[in-house]
Amino acid sequence: MTPLDFFARWRVRIGYPLALIVLYLSRPVPRSILIGACVGLLGLIVRAYAAGYLHKQELLTTTGPYAHTRNPLYFGSGILALGAAIAMNSWPSGLLLLAYFALVYTFVMRREELELRRHHGAAFDAYAHSVPLFFPRLTPAKQSVVSSLDPALTPTGAFSWSQFRRNHEHHATLGFLFLLLLLVVIWRMHVA
Repeated sequence: MTPLDFFARWRVRIGYPLALIVLYLSRPVPRSILIGACVGLLGLIVRAYAAGYLHKQELLTTTGPYAHTRNPLYFGSGILALGAAIAMNSWPSGLLLLAYFALVYTFVMRREELELRRHHGAAFDAYAHSVPLFFPRLTPAKQSVVSSLDPALTPTGAFSWSQFRRNHEHHATLGFLFLLLLLVVIWRMHVA
């Protein structure tokens, strides 16, 4: 098993013990929870917007947020992780969380790129040449470059609520709300 496969397969299971550690080290206060919640909300919005376009394993999605970054879901998750780190109000917690995210998702994004390249070939290469891996470009990439290679690979659709539901994006929202609730409980325990 390569490191790419390991992190793709075990990223959630590794996250559970890490969550216990960062929660133990956290020192949330109402202000940090509120600021972290606001930052996390931005991450949830980015993720939701991306999930409404994404057709996993079906098409090479290059429209909407995918015209700005090849990984808008992970970019939104990065903002969400930053929000969680702020809400925890602890440098050790924040650094552990953000280091985990950077390490694991670097491998995960590279593994997914190999799969997309295998499935879509030259169309993915053209797309990858025009659109950055993680940090979004300000203007959308021109779709004609990718579409001219194989129009069947490039969806032209808009955001779809049914696609959003199909991608189970509500799980990220529920998970973040649960984290915020835990941080409120931890704060109350420290105050008592």
